[in-house]
Amino acid sequence: MAELATLEDPRAREVNAKHGDDHGVNLSKLRAVANRLKTQQELARQLWDTEDTAARLLALLVCRPKAYERDELDLMLREARTPKVHDWLVNYVVKKNAHSEDLRRSWSADPDPVVASAGWALTTERVKRKPEGLDLAGLLSVIEAEMREAPDRLQWAMNACLAQIGIQHAEHRIRAIDIGERLEVLKDYPTPPNCTSPFAPIWINEMVRRAGGA
Repeated sequence: MAELATLEDPRAREVNAKHGDDHGVNLSKLRAVANRLKTQQELARQLWDTEDTAARLLALLVCRPKAYERDELDLMLREARTPKVHDWLVNYVVKKNAHSEDLRRSWSADPDPVVASAGWALTTERVKRKPEGLDLAGLLSVIEAEMREAPDRLQWAMNACLAQIGIQHAEHRIRAIDIGERLEVLKDYPTPPNCTSPFAPIWINEMVRRAGGA
């Protein structure tokens, strides 16, 4: 914790605050600390228990993802209220854990939109990697009915799922693009030069073009 304190950078804190994160540690420097520490599960749990955002990010880098039980991950997600901790927990830990599918189902139906967004993130991963058994048409129907009015983090996660269904599954592409065009979610999102817009119709068409598809 003393070492993390020495890495505090007011400029990094200012930038992170714009994204809803309450820490001032440069992430490249944080990763360098993690690389030195290697995997240390007990240390990871101790860092998490500090409730400090930078410490929790470090915990997620040095933990052993498969060592966590289902209920432990569920509690951690509900405690992870800053966007970066939430994202790293889902992407670096839950996706690699044996309970990921059970948690995906549970979180997707959770009344807390931040928790539900994690379920949708895991669903998007399955759309890309292991779509067998998913009701893609049903997912599109839920997105069509709920995405426009969803809170920001949930809306973003549902939009990513919509885009990946259109990108990965040609048989659903026309419908996915149509839903995106009608709902207009993230249509006006400011996109830097040389980056792809998160507006689903543009995103889908660009990724398909790059892959050489029709």
